[in-house]
Amino acid sequence: MAPVNRPVLLLGERGTGKELAAGRLHYLSHRWQGPLLTLNCSALASSLIESELFGYEKGAFTGAAAQRKGRFESADGGTLFLDEIGNIPLEVQEKILRVVEYNAFERVGSSASIEVDVRIIAATNADLKALAHKNEFKQDLLDRLSFEVLIVPPLRERGEDIMLLANYFAGRMAVELGRHAIPQFSAEAARSLENYVWPGNVRELKNVVERAVYRSDSSRITEIVFDPFSAPYASKAPETRANAADAGLAPSAAEDLMAQPMQEALWSLKVRMLERALAKAKFNQKKAAELLGLTYHQFRGLYRQYRAKKN
Repeated sequence: MAPVNRPVLLLGERGTGKELAAGRLHYLSHRWQGPLLTLNCSALASSLIESELFGYEKGAFTGAAAQRKGRFESADGGTLFLDEIGNIPLEVQEKILRVVEYNAFERVGSSASIEVDVRIIAATNADLKALAHKNEFKQDLLDRLSFEVLIVPPLRERGEDIMLLANYFAGRMAVELGRHAIPQFSAEAARSLENYVWPGNVRELKNVVERAVYRSDSSRITEIVFDPFSAPYASKAPETRANAADAGLAPSAAEDLMAQPMQEALWSLKVRMLERALAKAKFNQKKAAELLGLTYHQFRGLYRQYRAKKN
């Protein structure tokens, strides 16, 4: 898709590397010598996005002391990456649609048309089709941006990448800390990384690995902490009640299940037990399988059903 001079829409969960994919699309395209500019649409207030994209004339609004170019104008001849495009207001989407269709726009406070040659790559983890159905995203713009839609896979579907990335991040962290030895993960640490479900994807993996390297007193990494918020001084008092909850269901929960058809109730019970086991095992799937009395393959089959119905 890189050399095809059309918009691209990148979809994927947070932390999967959509910005990295956008960079590859740019540098493998015929525009590689032109600018690659990025705008994170979720980092700006709605009122600022328009002036950031299209620029403004002197005196266009309070505080506009001088003329300023926007991202579209600055990206002329190159690529503009719009991250989290689902956060752009509808009135600004209308102006973006005009750029896509006519390669022209006006700065805020001006009626003069400016022509640009910019390729748009957009990304989001939102459901743009659902937003368009609710009239919260312009269907016309979605149609134009989705010339090609590329789905960036989550890390849990790329198991062979986990240790490759972990070793890369560990080596970089060691250099940053001024250490000369290359970090090595123990077999148990590697298994825990490979069995974790990574809800935060590559971004979470990077944090977990860097934390493990910095906390280790040697180049051999044996301890992996997935949840840095877990308190070692937590009270043990609620343990009895928690164990009781693990053993069965509260009366109100049991009544809820009894009110459902049998197949739905059985599935609801499986989901509750699965989520509780994952939380208790800190998302280590092998440990969760043991807690449920299942083999790892039985657990994976149940987990795939769970993910499919949840999505």
